[in-house]
Amino acid sequence: MRNLIVILIVFLVASSFVNKVSADTIIVDIQPLGDIPKQTVEYVRKELQKIYPNIEVKKAIPLPKLAYYEGRKRYRADSLIHYLHRQTKAGHVTIGLTIKDISTTKDEIKDYGIMGLGYCPGNACVASTFRLSKKDVPEQLFKTAIHELGHTQGLPHCPNKTCFMRDAEGKNRTNEEKEFCSKCKSHLISKGWAL
Repeated sequence: MRNLIVILIVFLVASSFVNKVSADTIIVDIQPLGDIPKQTVEYVRKELQKIYPNIEVKKAIPLPKLAYYEGRKRYRADSLIHYLHRQTKAGHVTIGLTIKDISTTKDEIKDYGIMGLGYCPGNACVASTFRLSKKDVPEQLFKTAIHELGHTQGLPHCPNKTCFMRDAEGKNRTNEEKEFCSKCKSHLISKGWAL
C-alpha cells in the first residue's frame, strides 16, 4: 500500500511538471497580413511579450484570396483564422494582424464587421485596425489582439466592463478596457501567462 501511495505522489508531481512545461512552451506567432505597418506590429509584440514571453513575429504574407468577400470588399475573419489554423504548428498559437476590414456572421447578419475573431479555444485568431479609432491605433490593436488570444486560451466574453475580455457589442470599447479581471487573469496564469 505504501508503494502505491509513493507511486501516486510521484505521478502527480510529474504530471503537474509536464503541464507547467507544456503551458510555458507554447509560442505565440504574430503573423502580419498584408501591408500593416511594421511599427504597429512591433508595438503589439513588445506589449504581448510583457505578459507572455514566447512571441515570434513571422514575415508578412498577403491576405489569402480565399478569404476575400467581393460583395462587401472585405475579408471574412472566419476564413482567415481557418487559414491561419492550418498554417500553425503544434505548440503554437497564431494571431494574424491586418489593416483590412474583416467580418463574420453574427446572428441574422451574414456579414457583420468586427475588430477581431478567435477560436475559443483554438490555435488561431485575427485582429484588424480597420474599425479602431485613428488615435492610439497600436494600443487599441494590442487590446484587440490580447482579447482574441484570450479566446484561444478558452476564455469566453467577460461581463466586467474594464476587462480585456469584455464583449465589444458592436463598438470600439478598447479605451474602457484596463486589464484582465481576476477571474480571467487566473485562467491565463494557469496557461503560463505572466500576469
